[in-house]
Amino acid sequence: MRFLQGGDRAAFGELYQRYAQRMQGYFYRMLGQDAELASDHTQDLFLHILERPHLFDTQRKFSTWLYSIASNRCKNVYRSWSRQKKVLPLPEKEQQPETTDADPVDHLDRRLFETALTVALRDLPDAQRECFVLRYQEELGIREISEIVDCPEGTVKSRLHYALRQLSRHLRPFNPKKIES
Repeated sequence: MRFLQGGDRAAFGELYQRYAQRMQGYFYRMLGQDAELASDHTQDLFLHILERPHLFDTQRKFSTWLYSIASNRCKNVYRSWSRQKKVLPLPEKEQQPETTDADPVDHLDRRLFETALTVALRDLPDAQRECFVLRYQEELGIREISEIVDCPEGTVKSRLHYALRQLSRHLRPFNPKKIES
């Protein structure tokens, strides 16, 4: 990012190559698994970086700053949807590539679970969904999530606790039964 701030436009290509796919996945999960919407927001995010490299504080971690901007973009979308009385949409069709599982039952179980998780995530409050996605799908640490969402670490932990509790209730049918011998 320092090279981009110094006027080296080629550095932007490197940043894009490193982070675009990851940010696309984040937007995909946060915005109702809409691939087109995720792509649009990913492009807007990187355009923002290209046009305003001076806003990056070199004392911060780049990925944290990037997720902070992405998080704010998601919040703007949620606000827009709430004004329009929209809810987080569910995917209408499978947008991820099909796998070639040897066992079709395992594949079906996985797809059913993923659909149930999507529905359960949609029902979470925005702040809890964001913390869950950042922690368990983006695999970020509590401290970094705290910086991204601009709240104390204790609040992040609390949001995760309540999110996991609600998700466990929604996903209870997928809990393996104990087999007694």
